[in-house]
Amino acid sequence: MEFTFTPALSLSGLIVGLLVGLTGVGGGSLMTPILVLLFGFKPATAVGTDLLYAAITKSGGTWMHHRHDNIDWRITGRLALGSVPAAALALTVLHYLGMENHSTNRIILNVLGVALLLTASSLIFRQRLLSFARGHIGQTMSSRHTAGMTVVVGAVIGALVALTSVGAGALGVTALVFLYPQLEMRRVVGSDIAHAVPLTLVAGMGHWWLGSVDIPLLLNLLLGSLPGIIVGSHFAARVPERRLRSLLAVMLMLVGSKLIFA
Repeated sequence: MEFTFTPALSLSGLIVGLLVGLTGVGGGSLMTPILVLLFGFKPATAVGTDLLYAAITKSGGTWMHHRHDNIDWRITGRLALGSVPAAALALTVLHYLGMENHSTNRIILNVLGVALLLTASSLIFRQRLLSFARGHIGQTMSSRHTAGMTVVVGAVIGALVALTSVGAGALGVTALVFLYPQLEMRRVVGSDIAHAVPLTLVAGMGHWWLGSVDIPLLLNLLLGSLPGIIVGSHFAARVPERRLRSLLAVMLMLVGSKLIFA
């Protein structure tokens, strides 16, 4: 493996890292489309590389959230109980379909497009969904039912992440808001980030085994994104987050539609 520094890739990593630090939006919903549409990487390679990228970057976020007691490890465990086996199953399906198969890449692009549209919707309607959940759902489910639904949600997210690298961020947070409407938002976000680490690591290693991870690409992205996340997090309180999220949602809708109907 020979590493070659590619400024354009590191600059993309820097921009995505800044946006993740400023808004908290998962890097997969931004990075994977950039790699496919702007740099021409195969969908499977973009997904597999981005998964390992996410596992590395979110490990630091998990440590910080753990230090501030922002993680409910019980919820994280329930999500992982569903997501990790589902991700493994999705990777097995990809293996049997064939990673170099044109139809496989078309499936990945279509599912990625749908995932981006769902992510955009969750960004636009998150506050309304949060208000609705707290007003109508909080007392309707037993603890056993909630636990079971959390595992099911984890399974759906796990399959989606293994196929597209998208879903562990905005979609996971939105689902947890519905299932645990009384949980503080900081603990919802922290639990979701903690869950993303084992999921993206398992899915990323699976893609590595399938040959769909580009290590030089990964290193170039990390060179830009790690400083970007630090800087973005530092200035997060000083930018109009709601407007930035709305702009990102519109961008994700446009990109998602392009991937589906291309």
